[in-house]
Amino acid sequence: MMNSTTMYTSSASHQKRPNWALTISRFLVGCLFIFSGLIKANDPKGFGYKLEEYFKVFNLSMLDEYSTWIAIVICAFEIILGALLLLGLARNKVSWGLLLLTIFFTFLTFYSAFFEVVSSCGCFGDAIPLTPWQSFLKDLVLLGLILIIVRFRHQIKPLIKSRFSNNLLTILIIIVSFGAGIYTMNFLPIIDFLPYREGNNLPQQMEIPEDAEPDVYEHIYTLKNKSTGESKTVSDEVYMNEKIWEDENWEIIGDPKSTLIKKGFEPAIADLIISDAEGNDVTQEILTNPYFNFVVVSTDVTKLSSVDLLALDRINTTIREVSEDYPIRAVLLTASSSQNVNFINDQLNLVLESFNADLVPLKSMVRSNPGVMLMQNGTVIKKWSKHTFPSKEHLESQFLNKQFTPTAN
Repeated sequence: MMNSTTMYTSSASHQKRPNWALTISRFLVGCLFIFSGLIKANDPKGFGYKLEEYFKVFNLSMLDEYSTWIAIVICAFEIILGALLLLGLARNKVSWGLLLLTIFFTFLTFYSAFFEVVSSCGCFGDAIPLTPWQSFLKDLVLLGLILIIVRFRHQIKPLIKSRFSNNLLTILIIIVSFGAGIYTMNFLPIIDFLPYREGNNLPQQMEIPEDAEPDVYEHIYTLKNKSTGESKTVSDEVYMNEKIWEDENWEIIGDPKSTLIKKGFEPAIADLIISDAEGNDVTQEILTNPYFNFVVVSTDVTKLSSVDLLALDRINTTIREVSEDYPIRAVLLTASSSQNVNFINDQLNLVLESFNADLVPLKSMVRSNPGVMLMQNGTVIKKWSKHTFPSKEHLESQFLNKQFTPTAN
Protein backbone atom coordinates (compact mmCIF):
# COMPACT_ATOMS: atom_id res chain seq x y z
CA MET A 1 0.00 0.00 0.00
CA MET A 2 1.39 3.40 -1.09
CA ASN A 3 1.94 5.96 1.64
CA SER A 4 0.83 9.59 1.29
CA THR A 5 4.30 10.81 0.31
CA THR A 6 4.53 8.33 -2.56
CA MET A 7 1.04 9.21 -3.76
CA TYR A 8 1.85 12.95 -3.70
CA THR A 9 5.09 12.44 -5.65
CA SER A 10 3.30 10.32 -8.26
CA SER A 11 0.53 12.91 -8.63
CA ALA A 12 2.98 15.79 -8.91
CA SER A 13 5.01 13.91 -11.50
CA HIS A 14 1.84 13.26 -13.52
CA GLN A 15 0.86 16.93 -13.43
CA LYS A 16 4.28 18.10 -14.59
CA ARG A 17 4.49 15.64 -17.48
CA PRO A 18 4.56 17.71 -20.72
CA ASN A 19 1.62 17.53 -23.10
CA TRP A 20 3.50 16.72 -26.29
CA ALA A 21 0.39 16.88 -28.47
CA LEU A 22 -0.20 20.46 -27.28
CA THR A 23 3.47 21.41 -27.58
CA ILE A 24 3.82 20.10 -31.14
CA SER A 25 0.49 21.62 -32.17
CA ARG A 26 1.46 25.01 -30.76
CA PHE A 27 4.81 24.96 -32.54
CA LEU A 28 3.42 23.87 -35.92
CA VAL A 29 0.39 26.17 -35.86
CA GLY A 30 2.34 29.15 -34.55
CA CYS A 31 5.12 28.83 -37.12
CA LEU A 32 2.67 28.21 -39.97
CA PHE A 33 0.55 31.25 -39.11
CA ILE A 34 3.61 33.49 -38.81
CA PHE A 35 5.03 32.19 -42.10
CA SER A 36 1.70 32.51 -43.90
CA GLY A 37 1.15 36.01 -42.58
CA LEU A 38 4.65 37.22 -43.42
CA ILE A 39 4.70 35.72 -46.93
CA LYS A 40 1.43 37.48 -47.77
CA ALA A 41 2.42 40.69 -45.97
CA ASN A 42 5.44 40.72 -48.29
CA ASP A 43 2.96 41.39 -51.12
CA PRO A 44 -0.33 42.72 -49.71
CA LYS A 45 -1.43 44.10 -53.08
CA GLY A 46 -1.10 40.63 -54.59
CA PHE A 47 -3.12 39.13 -51.74
CA GLY A 48 -5.61 41.95 -52.19
CA TYR A 49 -6.04 40.98 -55.85
CA LYS A 50 -6.79 37.43 -54.70
CA LEU A 51 -9.36 38.74 -52.20
CA GLU A 52 -11.04 40.61 -55.05
CA GLU A 53 -11.62 37.24 -56.76
CA TYR A 54 -13.43 36.02 -53.64
CA PHE A 55 -15.36 39.31 -53.39
CA LYS A 56 -16.60 38.76 -56.94
CA VAL A 57 -17.76 35.22 -56.13
CA PHE A 58 -19.77 36.40 -53.11
CA ASN A 59 -21.06 39.61 -54.77
CA LEU A 60 -18.96 41.83 -52.50
CA SER A 61 -17.21 43.81 -55.22
CA MET A 62 -17.90 47.02 -53.30
CA LEU A 63 -14.98 45.95 -51.07
CA ASP A 64 -12.46 45.93 -53.96
CA GLU A 65 -11.39 49.48 -53.12
CA TYR A 66 -10.31 48.33 -49.66
CA SER A 67 -8.86 44.94 -50.67
CA THR A 68 -5.23 45.85 -49.93
CA TRP A 69 -6.04 47.16 -46.46
CA ILE A 70 -8.18 44.13 -45.72
CA ALA A 71 -5.24 41.98 -46.83
CA ILE A 72 -2.91 43.86 -44.47
CA VAL A 73 -5.30 43.31 -41.54
CA ILE A 74 -5.67 39.58 -42.26
CA CYS A 75 -1.91 39.14 -42.57
CA ALA A 76 -1.33 41.05 -39.34
CA PHE A 77 -3.85 38.91 -37.45
CA GLU A 78 -2.16 35.74 -38.68
CA ILE A 79 1.26 36.94 -37.51
CA ILE A 80 -0.07 38.21 -34.17
CA LEU A 81 -2.01 35.01 -33.40
CA GLY A 82 0.95 32.82 -34.34
CA ALA A 83 3.46 34.82 -32.30
CA LEU A 84 1.26 35.06 -29.21
CA LEU A 85 0.56 31.33 -29.41
CA LEU A 86 4.28 30.54 -29.36
CA LEU A 87 4.82 32.98 -26.48
CA GLY A 88 1.88 31.54 -24.55
CA LEU A 89 0.08 34.89 -24.22
CA ALA A 90 -3.69 35.56 -24.18
CA ARG A 91 -4.32 31.83 -24.47
CA ASN A 92 -8.13 31.96 -24.55
CA LYS A 93 -8.42 34.77 -27.09
CA VAL A 94 -5.64 33.34 -29.26
CA SER A 95 -7.04 29.79 -29.22
CA TRP A 96 -10.55 30.83 -30.18
CA GLY A 97 -9.23 33.36 -32.69
CA LEU A 98 -7.18 30.66 -34.41
CA LEU A 99 -10.18 28.34 -34.49
CA LEU A 100 -12.58 30.90 -35.96
CA LEU A 101 -10.05 32.12 -38.54
CA THR A 102 -9.23 28.58 -39.66
CA ILE A 103 -12.90 27.57 -39.91
CA PHE A 104 -13.44 30.62 -42.12
CA PHE A 105 -10.44 29.76 -44.34
CA THR A 106 -11.53 26.11 -44.53
CA PHE A 107 -14.96 27.17 -45.76
CA LEU A 108 -13.43 29.45 -48.41
CA THR A 109 -11.02 26.83 -49.72
CA PHE A 110 -13.70 24.14 -49.83
CA TYR A 111 -16.10 26.48 -51.63
CA SER A 112 -13.37 27.45 -54.12
CA ALA A 113 -12.42 23.82 -54.75
CA PHE A 114 -15.91 22.33 -54.95
CA PHE A 115 -17.42 25.02 -57.15
CA GLU A 116 -14.15 25.76 -59.03
CA VAL A 117 -14.52 29.51 -58.65
CA VAL A 118 -10.93 30.47 -57.72
CA SER A 119 -7.97 28.69 -59.30
CA SER A 120 -5.43 29.40 -56.54
CA CYS A 121 -6.19 30.09 -52.89
CA GLY A 122 -3.37 32.57 -52.27
CA CYS A 123 -2.66 31.10 -48.82
CA PHE A 124 1.08 31.53 -49.27
CA GLY A 125 0.96 34.24 -51.91
CA ASP A 126 2.92 33.67 -55.12
CA ALA A 127 5.77 32.02 -53.20
CA ILE A 128 4.03 28.63 -52.83
CA PRO A 129 1.01 28.38 -55.14
CA LEU A 130 -1.58 25.88 -53.88
CA THR A 131 -4.69 24.62 -55.61
CA PRO A 132 -7.95 25.03 -53.64
CA TRP A 133 -8.06 21.28 -52.90
CA GLN A 134 -4.47 21.29 -51.62
CA SER A 135 -5.27 24.29 -49.46
CA PHE A 136 -8.47 22.67 -48.18
CA LEU A 137 -6.55 19.56 -47.07
CA LYS A 138 -3.96 21.80 -45.43
CA ASP A 139 -6.72 23.63 -43.55
CA LEU A 140 -8.25 20.33 -42.37
CA VAL A 141 -4.91 19.27 -40.84
CA LEU A 142 -4.50 22.73 -39.34
CA LEU A 143 -8.02 22.57 -37.93
CA GLY A 144 -7.20 19.29 -36.18
CA LEU A 145 -4.10 20.80 -34.58
CA ILE A 146 -6.02 23.87 -33.45
CA LEU A 147 -8.73 21.71 -31.85
CA ILE A 148 -5.98 20.19 -29.71
CA ILE A 149 -4.86 23.70 -28.73
CA VAL A 150 -8.42 24.73 -27.84
CA ARG A 151 -8.97 21.54 -25.83
CA PHE A 152 -5.83 22.00 -23.72
CA ARG A 153 -5.57 25.79 -23.80
CA HIS A 154 -5.68 25.96 -19.99
CA GLN A 155 -2.27 24.25 -19.93
CA ILE A 156 -0.61 27.00 -22.00
CA LYS A 157 1.76 29.07 -19.87
CA PRO A 158 3.63 32.25 -20.83
CA LEU A 159 7.27 31.67 -21.71
CA ILE A 160 8.16 34.92 -19.94
CA LYS A 161 6.87 35.56 -16.42
CA SER A 162 7.15 39.35 -16.43
CA ARG A 163 3.84 41.03 -17.26
CA PHE A 164 5.64 44.20 -18.35
CA SER A 165 7.84 42.26 -20.79
CA ASN A 166 4.84 40.39 -22.18
CA ASN A 167 2.89 43.61 -22.73
CA LEU A 168 5.89 45.19 -24.42
CA LEU A 169 6.35 42.15 -26.64
CA THR A 170 2.68 42.18 -27.60
CA ILE A 171 2.84 45.84 -28.60
CA LEU A 172 5.99 45.25 -30.66
CA ILE A 173 4.42 42.23 -32.39
CA ILE A 174 1.33 44.27 -33.31
CA ILE A 175 3.47 47.13 -34.66
CA VAL A 176 5.67 44.81 -36.73
CA SER A 177 2.69 42.78 -38.00
CA PHE A 178 0.84 45.81 -39.34
CA GLY A 179 4.02 47.67 -40.28
CA ALA A 180 5.26 44.87 -42.56
CA GLY A 181 2.22 45.05 -44.83
CA ILE A 182 2.06 48.84 -44.80
CA TYR A 183 5.75 49.08 -45.72
CA THR A 184 5.59 46.67 -48.66
CA MET A 185 2.35 48.26 -49.88
CA ASN A 186 4.23 51.54 -50.29
CA PHE A 187 7.73 50.33 -51.19
CA LEU A 188 7.16 47.10 -53.18
CA PRO A 189 7.67 43.51 -51.95
CA ILE A 190 10.96 42.78 -50.22
CA ILE A 191 11.14 39.47 -52.10
CA ASP A 192 9.60 39.42 -55.57
CA PHE A 193 8.28 35.98 -56.56
CA LEU A 194 6.77 37.08 -59.87
CA PRO A 195 8.28 36.57 -63.35
CA TYR A 196 8.78 40.34 -63.74
CA ARG A 197 11.30 40.49 -60.89
CA GLU A 198 14.62 42.28 -61.19
CA GLY A 199 17.22 40.31 -63.15
CA ASN A 200 14.71 38.39 -65.27
CA ASN A 201 14.79 38.60 -69.04
CA LEU A 202 11.15 38.96 -70.04
CA PRO A 203 11.41 37.58 -73.62
CA GLN A 204 13.01 34.44 -72.14
CA GLN A 205 10.16 34.18 -69.63
CA MET A 206 7.75 34.17 -72.60
CA GLU A 207 9.53 31.50 -74.67
CA ILE A 208 7.97 28.12 -75.39
CA PRO A 209 10.53 25.38 -76.17
CA GLU A 210 10.08 23.49 -79.44
CA ASP A 211 9.75 20.19 -77.56
CA ALA A 212 7.28 21.58 -75.02
CA GLU A 213 4.33 19.32 -74.24
CA PRO A 214 0.99 20.79 -75.38
CA ASP A 215 -2.24 20.68 -73.42
CA VAL A 216 -4.01 17.33 -73.68
CA TYR A 217 -7.79 17.44 -74.15
CA GLU A 218 -10.46 14.76 -74.25
CA HIS A 219 -13.26 15.38 -76.72
CA ILE A 220 -16.66 13.87 -75.98
CA TYR A 221 -19.00 13.27 -78.92
CA THR A 222 -22.77 12.89 -78.73
CA LEU A 223 -23.86 10.32 -81.31
CA LYS A 224 -27.29 9.40 -82.63
CA ASN A 225 -28.23 6.24 -84.53
CA LYS A 226 -30.20 7.14 -87.64
CA SER A 227 -31.99 3.78 -87.69
CA THR A 228 -32.94 3.23 -84.05
CA GLY A 229 -32.83 6.79 -82.71
CA GLU A 230 -30.48 5.63 -79.93
CA SER A 231 -28.15 8.28 -78.47
CA LYS A 232 -24.82 7.81 -76.69
CA THR A 233 -21.68 9.72 -75.76
CA VAL A 234 -18.17 8.49 -76.52
CA SER A 235 -14.69 9.94 -76.22
CA ASP A 236 -12.64 10.80 -79.27
CA GLU A 237 -10.33 7.88 -78.45
CA VAL A 238 -13.21 5.38 -78.47
CA TYR A 239 -14.66 7.01 -81.57
CA MET A 240 -11.41 6.46 -83.48
CA ASN A 241 -10.33 3.10 -81.99
CA GLU A 242 -13.71 1.44 -82.59
CA LYS A 243 -13.95 3.10 -85.99
CA ILE A 244 -17.44 4.37 -85.27
CA TRP A 245 -16.87 6.97 -87.93
CA GLU A 246 -17.03 4.18 -90.54
CA ASP A 247 -20.61 3.27 -89.54
CA GLU A 248 -22.93 5.50 -91.54
CA ASN A 249 -25.80 4.81 -89.11
CA TRP A 250 -24.13 6.99 -86.47
CA GLU A 251 -23.99 10.75 -86.78
CA ILE A 252 -22.47 13.38 -84.49
CA ILE A 253 -25.01 15.68 -82.86
CA GLY A 254 -23.87 19.20 -81.97
CA ASP A 255 -20.33 20.23 -81.10
CA PRO A 256 -18.02 17.97 -79.08
CA LYS A 257 -17.39 18.81 -75.43
CA SER A 258 -13.71 19.34 -74.68
CA THR A 259 -12.17 18.67 -71.25
CA LEU A 260 -8.58 19.43 -70.25
CA ILE A 261 -6.95 16.16 -69.17
CA LYS A 262 -3.34 17.24 -68.74
CA LYS A 263 -1.89 20.73 -68.61
CA GLY A 264 1.03 21.20 -70.97
CA PHE A 265 4.00 23.54 -70.70
CA GLU A 266 3.10 27.12 -69.86
CA PRO A 267 5.69 29.91 -69.94
CA ALA A 268 6.14 32.06 -66.85
CA ILE A 269 4.72 35.00 -68.83
CA ALA A 270 1.91 33.78 -71.04
CA ASP A 271 -0.50 36.71 -71.18
CA LEU A 272 1.56 39.81 -72.00
CA ILE A 273 0.56 41.53 -75.24
CA ILE A 274 1.47 45.19 -75.70
CA SER A 275 -0.41 47.05 -78.43
CA ASP A 276 -0.38 50.59 -79.79
CA ALA A 277 -3.35 52.88 -80.42
CA GLU A 278 -4.05 51.13 -83.75
CA GLY A 279 -4.07 47.71 -82.11
CA ASN A 280 -0.70 46.60 -83.53
CA ASP A 281 1.29 44.11 -81.43
CA VAL A 282 4.50 45.88 -80.33
CA THR A 283 5.42 43.54 -77.46
CA GLN A 284 8.83 42.48 -78.76
CA GLU A 285 9.65 46.00 -79.94
CA ILE A 286 9.11 47.35 -76.42
CA LEU A 287 10.72 44.50 -74.52
CA THR A 288 13.85 44.03 -76.64
CA ASN A 289 14.81 47.69 -76.83
CA PRO A 290 18.66 47.77 -76.63
CA TYR A 291 18.69 51.18 -74.95
CA PHE A 292 17.54 51.96 -71.44
CA ASN A 293 13.79 51.64 -71.37
CA PHE A 294 11.70 53.26 -68.64
CA VAL A 295 8.43 51.36 -68.46
CA VAL A 296 5.90 53.28 -66.37
CA VAL A 297 3.00 51.04 -65.35
CA SER A 298 -0.45 52.29 -64.37
CA THR A 299 -3.14 49.64 -64.17
CA ASP A 300 -5.93 52.21 -64.30
CA VAL A 301 -5.26 55.93 -64.73
CA THR A 302 -8.81 56.75 -63.60
CA LYS A 303 -7.94 55.44 -60.12
CA LEU A 304 -4.95 57.73 -59.67
CA SER A 305 -5.47 59.92 -56.62
CA SER A 306 -4.11 63.44 -56.35
CA VAL A 307 -1.05 62.02 -54.59
CA ASP A 308 -0.62 59.43 -57.35
CA LEU A 309 -0.86 62.14 -60.01
CA LEU A 310 1.84 64.14 -58.24
CA ALA A 311 4.02 61.03 -58.21
CA LEU A 312 3.39 60.43 -61.92
CA ASP A 313 4.20 64.06 -62.66
CA ARG A 314 7.49 63.75 -60.73
CA ILE A 315 8.35 60.52 -62.58
CA ASN A 316 7.50 62.15 -65.91
CA THR A 317 9.60 65.24 -65.14
CA THR A 318 12.64 63.17 -64.12
CA ILE A 319 12.40 61.01 -67.25
CA ARG A 320 12.13 64.14 -69.41
CA GLU A 321 15.33 65.48 -67.82
CA VAL A 322 17.10 62.16 -68.41
CA SER A 323 15.96 62.01 -72.05
CA GLU A 324 17.75 65.29 -72.76
CA ASP A 325 21.14 63.66 -72.12
CA TYR A 326 20.64 59.96 -72.86
CA PRO A 327 19.08 58.03 -75.79
CA ILE A 328 16.42 56.34 -73.70
CA ARG A 329 12.90 55.21 -74.45
CA ALA A 330 10.04 55.84 -72.04
CA VAL A 331 6.62 54.22 -72.30
CA LEU A 332 3.42 54.12 -70.34
CA LEU A 333 1.68 50.75 -70.11
CA THR A 334 -1.94 50.83 -68.99
CA ALA A 335 -5.22 48.98 -69.34
CA SER A 336 -7.11 52.28 -69.52
CA SER A 337 -8.82 53.60 -72.63
CA SER A 338 -7.08 56.03 -74.99
CA GLN A 339 -9.55 58.72 -73.97
CA ASN A 340 -8.58 58.47 -70.31
CA VAL A 341 -4.87 58.36 -71.14
CA ASN A 342 -5.20 61.45 -73.33
CA PHE A 343 -6.89 63.26 -70.45
CA ILE A 344 -3.92 62.49 -68.16
CA ASN A 345 -1.53 63.44 -70.95
CA ASP A 346 -3.20 66.84 -71.32
CA GLN A 347 -2.89 67.43 -67.59
CA LEU A 348 0.74 66.40 -67.17
CA ASN A 349 2.19 66.82 -70.68
CA LEU A 350 3.57 63.29 -70.61
CA VAL A 351 6.84 62.54 -72.35
CA LEU A 352 5.82 58.87 -72.25
CA GLU A 353 4.63 56.91 -75.29
CA SER A 354 1.32 55.28 -74.39
CA PHE A 355 0.60 51.60 -75.03
CA ASN A 356 -2.11 49.23 -73.94
CA ALA A 357 -1.82 45.90 -72.12
CA ASP A 358 -4.17 43.61 -70.24
CA LEU A 359 -4.85 44.35 -66.59
CA VAL A 360 -3.61 40.96 -65.31
CA PRO A 361 0.05 41.20 -66.41
CA LEU A 362 0.16 44.89 -65.47
CA LYS A 363 -0.77 43.98 -61.89
CA SER A 364 2.18 41.58 -61.79
CA MET A 365 4.76 43.97 -63.27
CA VAL A 366 4.93 46.49 -60.45
CA ARG A 367 2.80 46.42 -57.30
CA SER A 368 2.29 50.17 -57.49
CA ASN A 369 0.00 52.50 -59.42
CA PRO A 370 2.01 54.11 -60.91
CA GLY A 371 5.23 52.10 -60.77
CA VAL A 372 8.38 52.02 -62.91
CA MET A 373 10.57 49.29 -64.40
CA LEU A 374 13.99 50.10 -65.86
CA MET A 375 14.81 47.64 -68.64
CA GLN A 376 17.50 47.04 -71.25
CA ASN A 377 17.54 44.30 -73.90
CA GLY A 378 14.49 42.75 -72.26
CA THR A 379 16.06 42.44 -68.80
CA VAL A 380 14.49 44.11 -65.77
CA ILE A 381 17.28 46.09 -64.13
CA LYS A 382 15.37 47.89 -61.38
CA LYS A 383 11.83 48.50 -60.15
CA TRP A 384 10.45 51.42 -58.17
CA SER A 385 7.15 52.27 -56.56
CA LYS A 386 5.56 55.68 -56.94
CA HIS A 387 7.23 56.70 -53.66
CA THR A 388 10.76 55.56 -54.43
CA PHE A 389 11.48 56.63 -58.02
CA PRO A 390 14.84 58.46 -57.71
CA SER A 391 16.25 61.69 -59.04
CA LYS A 392 18.12 62.13 -62.32
CA GLU A 393 21.42 62.29 -60.45
CA HIS A 394 20.79 58.95 -58.77
CA LEU A 395 19.78 57.33 -62.05
CA GLU A 396 22.96 58.63 -63.69
CA SER A 397 25.32 57.50 -60.95
CA GLN A 398 23.73 54.12 -60.28
CA PHE A 399 22.53 53.04 -63.74
CA LEU A 400 22.88 55.21 -66.82
CA ASN A 401 26.61 55.98 -66.60
CA LYS A 402 27.49 52.48 -65.42
CA GLN A 403 25.56 50.16 -67.68
CA PHE A 404 24.68 52.14 -70.78
CA THR A 405 26.43 50.78 -73.89
CA PRO A 406 24.99 52.05 -77.19
CA THR A 407 24.12 49.32 -79.66
CA ALA A 408 24.87 49.96 -83.35
CA ASN A 409 21.93 49.85 -85.73
